[in-house]
Amino acid sequence: MDKKVSDKKERLLAALDQGMVMIHLDARRPGVLVPASLRGEAHLRLNLSYRFEPPDLTVGEWGVRTTLSFSGSRFTVAVPWSALFAIASHVTKEFWMYPEEMPPELLQQPPVASTSVARPPQPAPVPVAAERPRAFLREVQAEHSDEPESRPEVAPPPPPEGGPPDEPQPPRRGHLRLVK
Repeated sequence: MDKKVSDKKERLLAALDQGMVMIHLDARRPGVLVPASLRGEAHLRLNLSYRFEPPDLTVGEWGVRTTLSFSGSRFTVAVPWSALFAIASHVTKEFWMYPEEMPPELLQQPPVASTSVARPPQPAPVPVAAERPRAFLREVQAEHSDEPESRPEVAPPPPPEGGPPDEPQPPRRGHLRLVK
């Protein structure tokens, strides 16, 4: 096993020991086995975790094999090391990238400056079949104001008759109910 493959394998196994890991791969590479709807993806991201209780998760000399769920259907995935170009740990927020394995489309994008820890690259604008819409999530910084939110003051309900006014009230039952 060459040094690059050994490094990917060690990093992936160490990250899996910590918790959930996202692998970034080029699904168009030879040997990649993913659902037909994802085979044309230049930047496919898959989450792996021992907590998924995968019956067949194998990280070996060839690459990664496991059964994952796609839209509720189970599919056995195979990813050779040559198709994997990044590993991101959800737990430790570490990110390892192998630029020599990246698809050319992703390398042509200008780098994005980041003020925090390294994050996985933003999704590449890849032509996608019109049959399924794509949504991309991006982190949005919340705007904080120095002024507290203004909320209308609501008077507390009057205490029930016969009990002390400082005694906490039992929680009221909700107005919604489950109908079977």
